[in-house]
Amino acid sequence: MKITNKMWMAGALGSAALLLAGCASAPDSGDAFTRMMKSSFSSKGIAKVDRLDQDQGQAACSSDQPPTAAVADKIQADALYTVKWPTGGRYIGDWKAGEKLAQNGRGMTWSDKSADPEANGGNCYNCHQIDKKEISYGTIGPSLWNYGKTRGVTDPSSAVSAPIVQYTWVKLWNSKAYSACSNMPRFGHSKLLNEKQLADLMALLLDPKSPVNQ
Repeated sequence: MKITNKMWMAGALGSAALLLAGCASAPDSGDAFTRMMKSSFSSKGIAKVDRLDQDQGQAACSSDQPPTAAVADKIQADALYTVKWPTGGRYIGDWKAGEKLAQNGRGMTWSDKSADPEANGGNCYNCHQIDKKEISYGTIGPSLWNYGKTRGVTDPSSAVSAPIVQYTWVKLWNSKAYSACSNMPRFGHSKLLNEKQLADLMALLLDPKSPVNQ
């Protein structure tokens, strides 16, 4: 049977009416949405359903309204409290290992055999430009090219560089400490990367010998 424009329009209007009726009767509830989400997913491998559980910061920043200044301040204060400083104050690792981490986007998928951070990458190029030679990178985050150089870091271990070094460590550990609704992964807080890996990324960004700072 050939479907005419009039028949198609009648069907479309009928479907729209049913959809609107369903929306009108559906409960406007965050709890209902959460139940729907959880019923649509199942645990598989290392990817468990509890990944859908949100902490205060995630819940506040997933709302259709941004968090109030007071709530945002609390999210940031709580995030800063979670930061663990590097053992022995060793902030700077190996920039070559850091570059490999930045290029690596693997990890935390259901098909991975382990959730051990050693199996994960940083996936930094997905959101940032880091090296001028890189032809493919994301723009969700700012360019990190010359990150240490433009901030005057000539020796990351010096007292002069301490503020930016500590700032960068916090940003990598738990980005919500500085921006309540940051899109950046909380690498340390969420155990996506371990302390050594974070130090290697720190070196990539801050070591004057890193290609990032040439």
